[in-house]
Amino acid sequence: MPKTASLTPRMISEFCRLRLAKILEPEEREAITRYLVDLLELMAFPPYRGKWVEWAEVAVASGVDKGRLNGARHQLQPVFDAVSRAVAMHEITPATRSMPAKLSKVGSPSKAAGRKRGPKPRPIVEFPEPLWTEWEDPVTLSEALVLHMRRHGDSVRHLFLALESAGNAQDQRTLMKWCTGQLLPRTVQSFAVLAAIENRYRLPQGYFKSKLSHGARATYGQRLEGIPAAERRRLAWHLPDDFLTRSKAEQDEILTWVRRVIISGSTDYRRYQAEAMKQRYAVRFTAFQGRPRKPSAVANDHDKDDELDAELESAVVDAPAALDREMNELLRFKTATLTAFGFQRNGVWNGETASQKVEHLGLMFGALASDPRSTVKGCGVPLDSLCFAMLVFPAVWDWYLQWRERRRGFYTKWEVDMLSVVLGMTRTDTGWIRQTPSLADRLRPIPGLVSKEDIDGARENWDAACDSFHKHARHRIKEIQRVARIHRDPFEPILPVLESASPVGEYRKITEEIVRLMPDERRYPRATAEAVRSFLLLRLGMHLGLRQRNLRELLVCPRGRVPTSERHLEDKKRGELRWSDRDQGWEVLIPAVAFKNSTSSFFGSKPFRLVLPDLAGLYDMIDAYLDRHRARLIGNAADPGTFFVKSVKKTSADASYNQNTFYEAWRLTIQRYGIYNPYTGRGVIRGLLPHGPHNVRDVLATHILKQTGSYEQASYAIQDTPDMVQQHYGRFLPQDKAAIAAKILNRVWEAA
Repeated sequence: MPKTASLTPRMISEFCRLRLAKILEPEEREAITRYLVDLLELMAFPPYRGKWVEWAEVAVASGVDKGRLNGARHQLQPVFDAVSRAVAMHEITPATRSMPAKLSKVGSPSKAAGRKRGPKPRPIVEFPEPLWTEWEDPVTLSEALVLHMRRHGDSVRHLFLALESAGNAQDQRTLMKWCTGQLLPRTVQSFAVLAAIENRYRLPQGYFKSKLSHGARATYGQRLEGIPAAERRRLAWHLPDDFLTRSKAEQDEILTWVRRVIISGSTDYRRYQAEAMKQRYAVRFTAFQGRPRKPSAVANDHDKDDELDAELESAVVDAPAALDREMNELLRFKTATLTAFGFQRNGVWNGETASQKVEHLGLMFGALASDPRSTVKGCGVPLDSLCFAMLVFPAVWDWYLQWRERRRGFYTKWEVDMLSVVLGMTRTDTGWIRQTPSLADRLRPIPGLVSKEDIDGARENWDAACDSFHKHARHRIKEIQRVARIHRDPFEPILPVLESASPVGEYRKITEEIVRLMPDERRYPRATAEAVRSFLLLRLGMHLGLRQRNLRELLVCPRGRVPTSERHLEDKKRGELRWSDRDQGWEVLIPAVAFKNSTSSFFGSKPFRLVLPDLAGLYDMIDAYLDRHRARLIGNAADPGTFFVKSVKKTSADASYNQNTFYEAWRLTIQRYGIYNPYTGRGVIRGLLPHGPHNVRDVLATHILKQTGSYEQASYAIQDTPDMVQQHYGRFLPQDKAAIAAKILNRVWEAA
């Protein structure tokens, strides 16, 4: 290559054509030529390590295999040296400097390219005049940054000096990597530099940030003093880039809003729940824990100082062995396929119902066992005195009901449900407690609740004791139903959606926001996979209207494989997403037994089958998710076979969702893409609050009610009955009913 004449792009092209013809393939030569020309036009140094080119970095920037470049290193080294000399001597032609051209991948400057300085650099101007005023707006940040540098006659070095003189210095190497696309800004300081460049070139505020391939990432560098690291990570996503430059009052206002609206949610129930969770109380059973129960220490001796402190701190204790055996016997009775010999049964619990009953009974026993001096203010019943037989004494229930009323301030339907559960256990002929009089053998006197005389009477006539409780419970249920209040308005988090004319259309905006903020898959494959999963969570939820369990346990059968038979799905009590050759579409098949309300008239013992519509890019997302995104989320973990899988971390080997993690995945999607944040401009629905997957059923039912006024048609969307929609799901107000009637009546006046 020439050492004195001005180097031009044509000279580089001719050199590569002649010297590399027998070494590299045509597309490889073209990529290297384009790479070198871009370096020359940017006045950027190639990457060096000492006096030799860093071929690994060139391979990444140019897209040519490192091994191929290394094999051609002797032929390539001269042209790279020539580019370095040209840049060092500033011998780039004026025509090339002002010519608009589209930039491809380029390299980074060399620290070791310090050569003889060229002409005196031109003076720094605060607002340079553009060399041309019309251009085609690029898509990526690197292309946009290089375009406007060329428009204003800036090189990387000159732009760096201009920023430095204005007090907005950025590392020159980092600036170069922004131009080449090797790095993207992510810190508070980096976005401040971008804003300074926008100001220098008189571009709209946020112009460069809008070109980022992952514009929704959390910003690094938000120094939040006094806030734990875990909370800082949650807050970072929702804070504006200029958070640190705002006044202390504004910062406090933003933090308060984000914590109240996005992180915790602002409903009265959530505030109560957050406070209640600080007062932990429960008796923990081995059932549904998935691990052996640890031996529990003697926790009923409240005179021991070392045990008293632990008891007052947390009232969550392991169930004594005897109580745990009783719980397991109850579960066998209510979940076995066939009733044990000598017993009668009315109704069977599925796995979800059984797990819920274990939890609720554990809370009741936990309240009875908690120390009266603790924040829980329990009854102080010794652990070894807890037994199922004590549930037949009205005094025990009256204490528990009044204790719950004191904590909440009123009675709720929860107390009615608890009474109803034990009411069924004491029912004549079919109740488990009534059919198990041996439970009374473990009864012990409890001051103020159960006397020795009560125990003797129960042991003598167990049926009479059960009859007494049965009568008392039925009476209490009627009394509580008369005064019970709704503590949690299930519609409150999604009121802005339900109040719109088209609830489904309003909720759909969240999926559109996910697509808008979708990161570049080539640069962020894992983040893209998580965004696609979030998109499909909401889209399948809106199309299917399933309960959380049915959606998270949905199996998948990729195209080309034989779908699971309906019989096997019935055995697993799960549905499956599979490709239908008959309908040429993705269909969901779920046996009726997999549903909570499997005996409902909606099913009639027939399976649920729905072909998903190929609308708004749904099939493209499903295909991409199954082709590569789902595997990226699973990583090296075992494939659970479900459609939705967790992002498996190094510390975890389980890719399957459970009830809590699936809820959190949905809630996180709403926090990031659904709730409108006035400080960052992200999110699409004003007034929305965090919620879980169950609320999508409210959206579907309410949408159909607003369109048709039919509870029956609304029930079809969520696989339920009109009565259930009317009681629990549809928010169909008088004005909505009047609007439907007015729409029909107004046609008369329109016709006239």
